[in-house]
Amino acid sequence: MKIEIISGSPRKNSITNRLALFLQQHLQKNTDHEINIIDVREWNLPLLNDVFSSVENTPDAFKPLTERMLAANAFILVTPEYNGSYSPALQNLLDHFPKQAHKAFGIVTGSVGAMGGMRATQQLLLLVPALFGVASPHMLVTPFVDKKFDAVGNLLDTSFQKSVDVFVKEFLWLAETLEPEKQTVYN
Repeated sequence: MKIEIISGSPRKNSITNRLALFLQQHLQKNTDHEINIIDVREWNLPLLNDVFSSVENTPDAFKPLTERMLAANAFILVTPEYNGSYSPALQNLLDHFPKQAHKAFGIVTGSVGAMGGMRATQQLLLLVPALFGVASPHMLVTPFVDKKFDAVGNLLDTSFQKSVDVFVKEFLWLAETLEPEKQTVYN
């Protein structure tokens, strides 16, 4: 299964990107799935003026991104909280692609504050069904993210490992359960 982790912070020195790096390393070490990161900072997407519904109909600069988005079996959305919601860069990226019907979505938020992006999770719970995706009810809310992970994604606060393990277990259960179901629906 191909899982794309979307790192949704456009900031040069993103702290929440540490979460994406950690999850990629953790999933690569503990599963046989193909785990990649789509970092919004690596794509200079304009404000939405066209949906990339196929690779052929995508501008050349974004064809590799379209290939990955369309080939993904599941997504993990990683975002900071911006004014009580997820990042506009994450929204812009997702808006450039068609609905992600029946695909599993893991929701991960991070903040340097005590709430860990909790309000952003609530907004993402509204977004995922609008994409026709299925959100895992076990979210990874990460307060004091700057104290939990170093700049390259190493876990500094081992007491947080249990929260990670529950999130990963439940997300993978959902994604692996939905995958054969999608084959039945579309065949």
